[in-house]
Amino acid sequence: MEDSEALGFEHMGLDPRLLQAVTDMGWSRPTLIQEKAIPLALEGKDLLARARTGSGKTAAYAIPMLQLLLHRKATGPVVEQAVRGLVLVPTKELARQAQSMIQQLATYCARDVRVANVSAAEDSASQRAMLMEKPDVVVGTPSRILSHLQQDSLKLRDSLELLVVDEADLLFSFGFEEELKSLLCHLPRIYQAFLMSATFNEDVQALKELVLHNPVTLKLQESQLPGPDQLQQFQVVCETEEDKFLLLYALLKLSLIRGKSLLFVNTLERSYRLRLFLEQFSIPTCVLNGELPLRSRCHIISQFNQGFYDCVIATDAEVLGAPVKGKRRGRGPKGDKASDPEAGVARGIDFHHVSAVLNFDLPPTPEAYIHRAGRTARANNPGIVLTFVLPTEQSHLGKIEELLSGENRGPILLPYQFRMEEIEGFRYRCRDAMRSVTKQAIREARLKEIKEELLHSEKLKTYFEDNPRDLQLLRHDLPLHPAVVKPHLGHVPDYLVPPALRGLVRPHKKRKKLSSCRKARRAKSQNPLRSFKHKGKKFRPTAKPS
Repeated sequence: MEDSEALGFEHMGLDPRLLQAVTDMGWSRPTLIQEKAIPLALEGKDLLARARTGSGKTAAYAIPMLQLLLHRKATGPVVEQAVRGLVLVPTKELARQAQSMIQQLATYCARDVRVANVSAAEDSASQRAMLMEKPDVVVGTPSRILSHLQQDSLKLRDSLELLVVDEADLLFSFGFEEELKSLLCHLPRIYQAFLMSATFNEDVQALKELVLHNPVTLKLQESQLPGPDQLQQFQVVCETEEDKFLLLYALLKLSLIRGKSLLFVNTLERSYRLRLFLEQFSIPTCVLNGELPLRSRCHIISQFNQGFYDCVIATDAEVLGAPVKGKRRGRGPKGDKASDPEAGVARGIDFHHVSAVLNFDLPPTPEAYIHRAGRTARANNPGIVLTFVLPTEQSHLGKIEELLSGENRGPILLPYQFRMEEIEGFRYRCRDAMRSVTKQAIREARLKEIKEELLHSEKLKTYFEDNPRDLQLLRHDLPLHPAVVKPHLGHVPDYLVPPALRGLVRPHKKRKKLSSCRKARRAKSQNPLRSFKHKGKKFRPTAKPS
């Protein structure tokens, strides 16, 4: 009965150009949040909507925004071109993603609706030029929007009609409270507003009072994560920290986890420790580091989506990007300087086809768990979440389970059936690898990444042209050695693999060693005139007369 009454995109009175774009994107029917929110938004109502990560919230506000803009231009009086839609997001990556989604939906009306993203602080000059052309929709973080408002490069008081606050529950935790309050002073008295959030908390309630006027609240009756038929959630108790590294090695090296994986830890230092550890076993991974420029982070995500890496190590938004409330910058956890406060990955970033999320470190809050788990099992694809738990963390995990279960008191995180004794043979290898990953190695790994960024930075090109000595010093600086990689650890001997798992391990191709005589013959065949060593003596053949 519910299916027969479900409202399709074609029944919402949308512009044919929007319907064509929706069809091209492969959306046959709206998601629950889209089905409920779009008609209400088109009626001109303010919305406070909660829907889980990956449920289509971006399209739920982008479609009515575009429809209202197109309708105004087609039927309303001719008015001066101006910014009529504003989308606020907590991170640069989310701004880029929101802009991309709006542009895809506006594919067939790109001449009528223009979108500008002003979230990157380093592009201020080009952004001012874009804003002078008065795009229809502007996307950005509160700090960047406020900066343009204060510089008079953006004016909204007489033109804004629609305000969207996406991922509303993160804005205050990212330290944007003061900027948001100042920004609202630059807006007109009357406008339509949407607040979209994955959770309802005190911050969302405060935002509701600041932004919305008599809103309709959509608290959809759906779980915050997909059901067990789509998303399988497991926990595995590790007696020691060493056991966590041992188990992760076995899962990845023995191909027990298939497809693309996201590894979540709680600090940036842990990210590099984990990457260097896995490098010891020839398991390629990359770290999504908030200290790097936005373009570099987006490049890493793009490489992951294209299959260059099967594993990305990341911290979630509360650690990577979010300072303590009311503070924009400063020191994060011990050993970490605060990363870019507008860079976060636990939520909203569009990782494609993630098969598994591994919580190597237990999430600090239930909300963080939800947002991490939301990276997999998206768009009806299956997914797995595996959480590593130390005995001292089990009470905290119980609180997370309690929130997830709600009224259903059944277990949410099932025990992961794995016999640690079967991989005891690998323990000495893990200890060897862990000893190689020292604090100095982690420091040098981070320095090496920053050095590469400096050498390849487009913005520093002019500086290095004027200061060539600095470039030479950087290039010829002492080489950094993040960790000594022992090649033999990349090979898994058959005798160490449990009998039940031997069929899963990829065979290791050994290169045959050449004898000294064969080396000499090969060298001579490649270049008859090149000198070579044989049995300790050096030979330099002479050319034959022509």
